[in-house]
Amino acid sequence: MLAFPQIDPVALALGPLKIHWYGLMYLVGIGGAWLLLSRRLKTFDPSWTKEQLSDLIFWSSMGVILGGRLGYVLFYDLAAYMHEPLLVLKVWQGGMSFHGGFIGVMLANLWFGKRNGKSFFQLMDFIAPVVPLGLAAGRIGNFINAELWGRATDLPWAMVFPTDPAQLARHPSQLYQFALEGVALFAILWLYTRKPRPTMAVSGMFALWYGIFRFVVEFVRVPDAQLGYLAGGWLTMGQVLCVPMILAGIALIVWAYRRAPAAQGAAQ
Repeated sequence: MLAFPQIDPVALALGPLKIHWYGLMYLVGIGGAWLLLSRRLKTFDPSWTKEQLSDLIFWSSMGVILGGRLGYVLFYDLAAYMHEPLLVLKVWQGGMSFHGGFIGVMLANLWFGKRNGKSFFQLMDFIAPVVPLGLAAGRIGNFINAELWGRATDLPWAMVFPTDPAQLARHPSQLYQFALEGVALFAILWLYTRKPRPTMAVSGMFALWYGIFRFVVEFVRVPDAQLGYLAGGWLTMGQVLCVPMILAGIALIVWAYRRAPAAQGAAQ
């Protein structure tokens, strides 16, 4: 069994102002995305300026934060937030939904694309390869907060989390998600986009592989206490939300490659 590293969730305290590692992880993800997208900007659209890229990052980030928070409220704990609405503001305590954030990003890109002459899937294909950076940073934030841990296990890398009332050795599922949704997904998408791909294909690859990775890890992750297991006692809400992502990813990839010859012929 490995010892859980005792890291104070508060990175810096300046009087009443407390800066949490969880919030800093969002800044790490956003900053990393901006740097990598800057490198890809000329291949995306040489006419675009760094200011336009910054605007895209800003609105996508707003989609992540607002969508992630509202998604958690709607998908995971609506009753608690209706009882105490001010809980919505306490983002440093966690409570963000990837699927809600994903919907928020899609809406932000749909709006931004219409204002800047880009289609929805052009923008989604552009930003998809860097999204795993934010996912990886977020999972490290979850680990520091000692939240979203996994089921009890006797594996040698199991950990006892200080927030676990039962004090059982558990799967460090946050690190599994860091490795799969962050590192592995980034590698897949970054290598895949080294060559030109049909529009929608990159978005499809993101949806497909994120959905698969998240679905698999959910088997060893403890579901939110207020929901428990669904669908006969073995599926979690995360898995239920991943199924349409996997199906949509497959559909987008097939559609992208089927329409690619027609699109190339029209461009000639």
